[in-house]
Amino acid sequence: MTHPFYAIHTHGLIRVAAATPRASVGDTGANAEATIALAREADAKGVDLVVFPELNITSYAIDDLHLQTAQQRATLAAIATVVEASATLRPVLLVGAALVRNGRLYNCALAIARGEVLGVVPKTFLPNYREFYEKRWFASGAGLTGSTIDLDGEEVPFGTDLIFAALDLPGFIFHAEICEDYWAPTPPSTAGALAGALICCNLSASNIVIGKARERAMLAASQSARAMCAYVYSAAGPGESTTEVAWDGQGLIHELGEQIAESERFSTEPELVIADVDCERITQDRLRNGTFNDAAVFAGNPETRFRRIAFDHAAICEAKVDLQANDPPPPGGGGRRSLTEGEAHATPAPCPPPPSPTAPPPPGGGGLGRLERSIRRFPFVPNDPARRDDDCYEAFNIQVEALSKRLVSAKAETIVIGVSGGLDSTHALIVAAKAMDRLGRPRSAILGFTMPGFATGEGTKANAWALMRALGITAEEIDIKPAARRMLEDIGHPFSDGEPVYDITFENVQAGLRTDYLFRLANQRRGIVLGTGDLSEMALGWCTYGVGDQMSHYAVNSGVPKTLIQFLIRWCIRTDQYDAATDDILSTILAQEISPELVPAGADGALQSTESMIGPYALNDFFAHYVIRHGLAPSKIAFLAWHAWRDAGVGAWPEDLPADARVAYDLPTIRHWLEKFLFRFFTTSQFKRSAMPNGPKVSAGGALSPRGDWRAPSDGIATAWIEELRSSVPLG
Repeated sequence: MTHPFYAIHTHGLIRVAAATPRASVGDTGANAEATIALAREADAKGVDLVVFPELNITSYAIDDLHLQTAQQRATLAAIATVVEASATLRPVLLVGAALVRNGRLYNCALAIARGEVLGVVPKTFLPNYREFYEKRWFASGAGLTGSTIDLDGEEVPFGTDLIFAALDLPGFIFHAEICEDYWAPTPPSTAGALAGALICCNLSASNIVIGKARERAMLAASQSARAMCAYVYSAAGPGESTTEVAWDGQGLIHELGEQIAESERFSTEPELVIADVDCERITQDRLRNGTFNDAAVFAGNPETRFRRIAFDHAAICEAKVDLQANDPPPPGGGGRRSLTEGEAHATPAPCPPPPSPTAPPPPGGGGLGRLERSIRRFPFVPNDPARRDDDCYEAFNIQVEALSKRLVSAKAETIVIGVSGGLDSTHALIVAAKAMDRLGRPRSAILGFTMPGFATGEGTKANAWALMRALGITAEEIDIKPAARRMLEDIGHPFSDGEPVYDITFENVQAGLRTDYLFRLANQRRGIVLGTGDLSEMALGWCTYGVGDQMSHYAVNSGVPKTLIQFLIRWCIRTDQYDAATDDILSTILAQEISPELVPAGADGALQSTESMIGPYALNDFFAHYVIRHGLAPSKIAFLAWHAWRDAGVGAWPEDLPADARVAYDLPTIRHWLEKFLFRFFTTSQFKRSAMPNGPKVSAGGALSPRGDWRAPSDGIATAWIEELRSSVPLG
């Protein structure tokens, strides 16, 4: 037993699998045994739903043998064998078989759970072109709704109007379609998704020809994105007849357009590709997308026409993460039953309380404790080098194009920018240089000012000067210390009497003076003030409001998180956007610690450290992504962060991330900084975002402008988020 936090179902994740059994040429008994073997493997691995290939019980490529009575009777016997075996297994099974009803033969998907057939879905679109001749044997299920089929003396729901919903596991709602159905211009799964299914499944035979695997992946990605669902696809593999065609056994699992798992194709062994799909994330995306609801309305509200087949999944309590394959079946059994309106949104019975809220995390082996999907440590930065470079190219050029347009529309002759030698001002400056190049203007029209204060380090000031010289801009220095001393004296601050008081007023006097100078310089020199603050700082409120670094004429970095800025600068170096001298100083700036340099160094000489005060930007950007883009509960964000960051040796890292940045964070550390983030984001900083200047949205992960992605009250509080975190996430 351990804390429910560690269980995937607690966080709206459903474990699915695409199965590729060893097929046969019409040996239904062998097919049943192959199906059961993979179902048992899935049971041992805590899978909730297994999708098998099209006609995996009957066999697909047997041509006119589909029309033989002996074959049809053997199929029924094999189905009974699978149904009986399912009584002691955890997963719901989606298997394929040819079934006779009303003098017609249908190519069907059968949903089987806990010793029962929950329902049967006939294939709608029958291919009858090139190598396919399905209309020779099968009838289409189009228009068949509200019907039943007799299976072994029991009337079972039959039709294209079925979706299946677990009563005791919210989010476990799935729809089945078959092969050609998702090659059609109007896939049945679209209606299924609009009717409420979160997981759409495709039982496919799909012989292989050159390029077809890419086409399947494209269709699965497209359908999961357009229908806003998870999509599980399973194609027939080795063992099917190769009289005229061959098979590769491709299994795919997609979620909202992203592939999260794929099988090994052409394997000679049975395969089970497993992934945890995030049904809460899917639901949250649908809530955010009004077009999804509009599509349901325009389609006549499919939920009013679909039958929702309810079943008791009777999932093993997820606090038991050490379940083994030979354990007894979960108590309570399952079973199909009608879904009442009140049960449509039922919540599961609570797990028994764990023995200790500080129980250790589950072991790394099989069972329910390991997350079966990769979670990117840097949500804004792809791990794949090619995708990373594509994203950096787009992000950089979005900023350059946006700034170019603003310069033209404002009729600005110059850009005025404060250059500190830190990451943000560095990136804003190189964007400005490229914008001037693109407009055919001289870089000397960029007016860079370094403005040393009481804690400015010689190293960062030297970097600022080196960068300005390398880029060929107009560079000047204004020492703000005399003006700052005068202001501190005028307001009666203890520092003016020699006391070492370095409070928020002391810091903001310096930050405010810098911005005041920049705005007056822009007035004087017919320019605009270029903001340097990034999305991470706006999320945390880590900026000085009004007459401070929160304000500018145009905030070119406001849509770019801190972690992405570092990769953008590396991309500029790697792709030779500037000359060698500029690249050298950019590399030096990347290597220094992030500091606001507003408070003098301590007796030990240590500089003021931003991340020691507000937390690692790697974690803060992770938190921001899942709050802004997906609206997930804090406990879910902590769960995902723990899986992403708990072991530096597991999982992929962006290729050019320095070795010393490849660190791990334990759950107490994640919990601590997440609580700090929630308080800053929801309670203390929204008023700054409500008045932020214009700036381009860069990432699909979101932006924080009140005129764009994010709208929230300036006087909101973080109580609901912090209480959810404290009550749901263990201390260790």
